[in-house]
Amino acid sequence: MSSLDRTQPALVEPELKLLDGAVREAYVPPLAAPVAYGSLADIPFDNADRAPESVVLSRKDRPGEEDIRWRDVTAAEFAAEVLAVAKGLIAEGLMPGDRIAIMARTTYEWTLLDFAAWAAGLVTVPVYPTSSVFQTRWILQDSGAVALAVESTSQAAALGPERDRIPDLRHMWVFEKGHTERLAELGRHVSDQEVSVRRGVLGPDTLATLIYTSGTTGRPKGCALTHGNFFAEIDNAIDLLYPIFRAKTDEEASTLLFLPLAHVFGRMVAIACMRARIRVGHSPSFRTEDLLADLKSFRPTFLLLIPYVLEKVFNSARASAERMGRASSFDRAAAVARRYGEALESQQHGTGPGPTTFLKAARGFYDPLVYRRIRNALGGRVRYVICGGSPLGRRLAAFYAGAGIEVFEGYGLTETTAAVTVTPPTRPRLGTVGRPLPGTRVRIAADGEVLLHGGQIFRGYWDPQAGGVVPAGPDGWFATGDIGELDDEGYLTITGRKKEILVTDSGKNVAPAPLENWLRSHPLIAQAMVIGDRRPYVTALLTLDPEGITHWRQMNAKHAVPPELLADDAELHAVLQRAVDEANRLVSRPESIRKFTIIPGGFTEEEGHLTPSMKLRREVVEEAFAAEIEELYKK
Repeated sequence: MSSLDRTQPALVEPELKLLDGAVREAYVPPLAAPVAYGSLADIPFDNADRAPESVVLSRKDRPGEEDIRWRDVTAAEFAAEVLAVAKGLIAEGLMPGDRIAIMARTTYEWTLLDFAAWAAGLVTVPVYPTSSVFQTRWILQDSGAVALAVESTSQAAALGPERDRIPDLRHMWVFEKGHTERLAELGRHVSDQEVSVRRGVLGPDTLATLIYTSGTTGRPKGCALTHGNFFAEIDNAIDLLYPIFRAKTDEEASTLLFLPLAHVFGRMVAIACMRARIRVGHSPSFRTEDLLADLKSFRPTFLLLIPYVLEKVFNSARASAERMGRASSFDRAAAVARRYGEALESQQHGTGPGPTTFLKAARGFYDPLVYRRIRNALGGRVRYVICGGSPLGRRLAAFYAGAGIEVFEGYGLTETTAAVTVTPPTRPRLGTVGRPLPGTRVRIAADGEVLLHGGQIFRGYWDPQAGGVVPAGPDGWFATGDIGELDDEGYLTITGRKKEILVTDSGKNVAPAPLENWLRSHPLIAQAMVIGDRRPYVTALLTLDPEGITHWRQMNAKHAVPPELLADDAELHAVLQRAVDEANRLVSRPESIRKFTIIPGGFTEEEGHLTPSMKLRREVVEEAFAAEIEELYKK
């Protein structure tokens, strides 16, 4: 029985274990039974058998034009495409267990080739389209990929000179050249039975994909995830998040994918939507104007986002209000939304009466003026957001709840097939990353490190020198490297990274994440990195948000100030100092930021400062801006 066929589950309370009065472990029993046979390759064919006319995907008919149209793809049509491309992969000589790499933006072809590769018994290896030639070559060499599919001819050309250094790579296909269609043509002589046989030998324990961590330090490592890992993740997520996946409403559930499918977060949601027969579209461009056009035309009911996007939407809305002379009105509306969201939270936990009559009226007044505009920026129909990657923060979570968008915040890693904790419906705890996903145990070690156990925990790291996968650990527990806390209801709060805890000269431990997250939410700040390890006090590097700073220059008559001189502008420095002062209220005096400096050029993925998922590579940043850091510690 599919997860889609089950009735709405009751909220299951976590089982808690205490030590010295503090919660040290939380466990939520599974909502979905473990999958005993079959694989992800079966999902398109199962959908075609059970609901052949259900729309599972939509693809752009005229990409790049102003009048964007989406062509629906039924379950039967998608299964036929998957079968045809799988037969083409077999015709090209790929054998069960071979690795096939996919290097493309978030496109229909990405999802099609993913499922086709599984149907042919292959293992997929995602590669970020922004990866350098060196990074790509490393992943292809380490994984032993025999084939590579890229999106563009320019990507293929860049890798051309490296082909001699990748001895296992025998095939390269290019989406924009129509090579997926060519594969389907090549496979015409292969029997359907051949694909059925290959699918039949796959099971939950079979390796499905090698996802290489983006690597905040060192070379990326390939995380070996099985078909069973994904089933444990998606089946429990579908059952838990029933408002998204299985609520019976007048609106067809749908989502527009635009986060990279090379990242486990986007990939997991794409597979979950196929499992639940939720209509999915793909938006390959992350440019604001392109994404807004796709959102307007597709009109999804839910989105998966990282906090950075929600921060940008909020800051852009406020900047727009300020340009129209309505900044104070926007600020009042934001305050009402936050109070409304917090009142809803207390009501759902039974600790308060809920929004007052006055608060409901105030929210109703501001809805057409502010909140509806924000919802319209996300397509107009979005009611739910799945948010991960880093903590969103209580202020923004409460604001969006009050504005009519429920945020399901989660926490996970590549090694855990994405989420291990998530906000349970009807029981949000703002500022946390939720409770354990059903079937998952979360434990806090003596030093505060978060330990995880569950069916979605990966098999181990890929090591070709050791002959394949090296098991993650003998006891099934995975040490995340993150520092966290469990409250008395089993909600997890992530407070920092174990390796990123700073220890000042005076011996004070400083977790940089709370300070950095607060600063990053400021409309003028794109990134913030806190410094202080083995230093006399704490400092910070700040980078400027291009849109935010453009708006600030317009509103403060700073057009004549060249961008490269903004770092020395006294008024800008004063604004940022106030932001730092606000952040310092979160911590004690020894943990507070004493000095900061502006990095005009910012941190970029191209220079290696950021991972593709926008996380800081601290060692790279410290090395690149060593002179600026030393200047902060001069008397």
